[in-house]
Amino acid sequence: MGDRLRRYRDKRRASDTTEPGLREEPRTETRGDGGAPRFVIQKHHASSLHYDFRLEVDGTLRSWAVPRGPSTDPREKRLAVEVEDHPLEYADFEGVIGAGYGAGAVIVWDAGTYRNLDEERSMAEALAAGHAKVWLEGAKLRGGWTLHRTGGGGAKAQWLLIKRRDEGADARRNPQSTQPESVKSGRTLEQVAAERDAPPPTRSP
Repeated sequence: MGDRLRRYRDKRRASDTTEPGLREEPRTETRGDGGAPRFVIQKHHASSLHYDFRLEVDGTLRSWAVPRGPSTDPREKRLAVEVEDHPLEYADFEGVIGAGYGAGAVIVWDAGTYRNLDEERSMAEALAAGHAKVWLEGAKLRGGWTLHRTGGGGAKAQWLLIKRRDEGADARRNPQSTQPESVKSGRTLEQVAAERDAPPPTRSP
């Protein structure tokens, strides 16, 4: 697990960011309800706006940058670019990365638990094979999604994130625009950024 987080630490300096997992060893326990692994989707405005889709797998958060966010329409195939694993503590991270890699505002756009729909393989094995099926139980997203690798391997490999046809499918729904707020704080990305940029309050004499 430590090797899987090396890229995460190498890309960041603790003096530049409040992101977790840089100064101490990350937690390794599963923290989902009833032992189920966690997922989180963080809306992140760095060099461009995107959604970071993360699944708890074997002690880290396997992560993909999804430029348009997950779709609830099974006909849409959303690009998901694999990035470095993140520590489990990152599932709760919300705020502004002030400098360096990934600088910009972050909110917890959706979060919950998930289960592996592949009865033959573990999630790590399914991802290694380039095809994984998950059922999300989030505040905004519920139902099945498929992750399918289209080429390459490791960080920066390109995948497709596709909604499965189930009761959660809805071609008319656009949760990115209708539900822009954080499920953790209720704030929008713009509000989080504005709080960081606001001057400190003056004290009365």
